[in-house]
Amino acid sequence: MKKQRTASIKRKTRETDIAVTINLDGAGKSKIETGIPFMNHMLELFARHGFFDLNVETVGDIEVDYHHTMEDLGLVLGEAIAKAAGDKTGIRRYGSCLLPMDEALAQIALDLSGRPYLVYKVDPPATLIKDIDTALFREFFQALSVKAGMNLHITILSGSEVHHVFEAIFKGFAKALNLAVAIDPAIKGVLSTKGCL
Repeated sequence: MKKQRTASIKRKTRETDIAVTINLDGAGKSKIETGIPFMNHMLELFARHGFFDLNVETVGDIEVDYHHTMEDLGLVLGEAIAKAAGDKTGIRRYGSCLLPMDEALAQIALDLSGRPYLVYKVDPPATLIKDIDTALFREFFQALSVKAGMNLHITILSGSEVHHVFEAIFKGFAKALNLAVAIDPAIKGVLSTKGCL
């Protein structure tokens, strides 16, 4: 039986207290509490569609604003992904997904290169989802890409309903990451001419 790739990361500041556990070889089970109901929903989708087991426990200063919680969630989840992927031996490294959600269409591409970079081409059809500023999702993915060492491209090709737009993004991100962390027996060592990622 192969060893499962898991990681647990905790981060506590005066603004947030976050604990994340991820299993990259899971079954899509999740227990999510961020204090932000829509973000709970998005991370549940991420876990289910990526077949990641994911536990998230968050206490944040959401009475002030959602910004600290969203950014710090990205930092901790990104660090957990990087730690669970380990030295990246045998992984496919690259993943992409073109994912429809009704009228919305998201294109996600990523590279677990160790060189963080975010390209975020998302013009949401609304600035709020209930009470969350949609601009905060860019902050979340920026923080995640940095801590995961991930080159991440997120593009929305169509979408007139803001919930559908972000649902397509999170599902597409899950599918792309699932492909990138998959072990390919044809890959010896890491998939790089440099010999490391």
